Parts: sequence; C-alpha cells; structure tokens
Amino acid sequence: MTAPDVTSGTSDDRFSEVLALIHGARQQAIRAVNTQLIELYWQVGAHISRKLERAEWGDSVVGQLAEHLARTQPGLRGFTRSNLFRMRQFYEIYHAEEKVAPLVRQLSWSHNVMIFGQSKRPEEREFYLRMAIQEKWSKRELERQFKAALFERSVTQPAKISTALKQTHPSALEIFRDAYMLEFLDLPGAHAETDLHQGLLARLKEFLIELGRDFCFVGSQYPLQVGGRDFALDLLFFHRGLNCLVAIELKVGRFEPEYLGKLNFYLEALDRDERKPHENPAIGVLLCASKEDEVVEYALNRSLSPALIAEYQVQLPDKLLLQAKLHEFYALNVGQADED
Repeated sequence: MTAPDVTSGTSDDRFSEVLALIHGARQQAIRAVNTQLIELYWQVGAHISRKLERAEWGDSVVGQLAEHLARTQPGLRGFTRSNLFRMRQFYEIYHAEEKVAPLVRQLSWSHNVMIFGQSKRPEEREFYLRMAIQEKWSKRELERQFKAALFERSVTQPAKISTALKQTHPSALEIFRDAYMLEFLDLPGAHAETDLHQGLLARLKEFLIELGRDFCFVGSQYPLQVGGRDFALDLLFFHRGLNCLVAIELKVGRFEPEYLGKLNFYLEALDRDERKPHENPAIGVLLCASKEDEVVEYALNRSLSPALIAEYQVQLPDKLLLQAKLHEFYALNVGQADED
C-alpha cells in the first residue's frame, strides 16, 4: 500500500510547526535588520550634526557626501541629500530624550520620518511612537491617525466614562476614545442605523484597527434571552487586555439619557449569562452620532454600570481647529501651573 500523495496540496498539518519556526525566524531577521538600519541612520546623523555644529562642514558638504556615496557605492539607497539631513534631524531631536530614544529603534525609518516630521510637540512624538508600536500600525494607518488628529483629540477630548468603569477598569481611559473616526464607511450625512451597522460589518477590519489592537469580534445582533424574551445586542467584542466582553450599541442620532438604561440591561444579561468565571465585568459603549457633554456627565454620574458614551464621525475632523484647541489647552494648564 502506497502512502498518500500530499505534495499537490498547498498546506500539510504535519509541517505547520516547521513553517511557524521559519516564519518566526524571518520576522526576527526583519526586525534585526530594521534595528541595525535605524542605528546606522542615528550614527550618520550624529556624525553630520557634530560636523555642522563645529563648523567643520557647511550644508553644501552634506550634498557632496550624498554625491560621493552615490558614485562610490552603487546600489546603496537611502543616502540622498534630503535623507542625510533627515538623519541629522532625527539624531538632534531624540539624542537627549532618554525615555523616548529606545522607541525609535522599534519602528521603520518611514514611520520615524512621519512622526518627527509631522509632530509639533515632544509629547506628541512620544504619543505616536508608543501608539504605533502598541497598535502595530502600518505607515498608511499612521498617516490616517495624523489626519484624524488622534493626539489632539486624546488630550482635549478624553473619553467620557462612568465612575463604575473607572473603578472596575482603571486603564479604560487609555483604551477608549471620546470619538471614533469612521470615514472609511463613506456614509452620507443622513444615514440609517442599518447602514451604519452593515457598513461596520463590511469594513470590520478597519473598525477593529480604529477600536484598538486588543479588540476581538464576537458577534453581530448578539442574542440575549431574559425572562423568556429575546433581545439582540448590536455588536459584541472581547478585549484581551481588559479580559472582558465589550458591548457596543449604535445610535445614529444624538445621545439621549434613556439609551443608557437599555445598555445597562444588556450588561447585566452579559454578566449573568455570558461572562466566564475568569473574566471581568462587561463594559458597555454607546456609539452615537453626537452628544452634549453636560448631558453625558449627568447621565453617567449616577450610573452603576461600567459604561461610556462616545461619538462616531463619518468625516475626518478639522485638524487646524483641534490644534488651536490644543494650544489653548496647554496655555491654560501652563497658566494654572504658574498660579500654583
């Protein structure tokens, strides 16, 4: 009896462990090469910075260096005049920031150039460095987050969460946002809840990226049965870091206080009937088209459930306006610090 022919298949479970080892080794090699490349750019930037600072070189010498490398090192890429000046800028920005400098070696050169090129403040650079590493953003997604003014929104518009959520999940403020950008859905200004719901399911990958890396999709119109009656939760996720279910209810209009009662009901049902013994209490998110902060504050103040209320936006925000608000925020806080 001959052995079955498995050579024609595209995969074989017998070899999955070897393939995993190869894949892991390749990823480690890529990371090692990137680390070495960033270290090289750092050292070249440091060398150019010192030469210019001591007036041993003028700016024209940097251009001559680029020409020399192009002539004597054919095939060498990335050492153009403009990129050499970027290496100098890269070194000069980060060499005195001991807390941040190690982070730059964990990202690609294109990620780094975008972050130090577009950030206006040191804390903004650190924010995007940490977020890009944590969320493993592609260059395209990083660019999107800059356009969406994620830093400005995170500082000036922190998430609105209940006291119960602060107590049960202290790190929730670092995970959830006050507003989520859903411009990738291409929804018109006037749209129905079914349009929003179906759009999120159709673009689930993009929605998960916007929510954050640790969110895992569980189900849509998730069935809950209480007292012989059937209910359906719009969207259910699980957050690995918080170790809990996250219920999301969608509202295409303005937030109304009564919405919170229904969400609390769903959270109670999840905790009683769906939560596993090792999991933390479920969190609820009301994702609305708009909200008034004072109404949200009143509604959440007496809520006993770990919940939050956030907006979704179908267009990217006005970044210049948010930058102006950020400037006012810092000016106000500096003024208060001086008074203290």
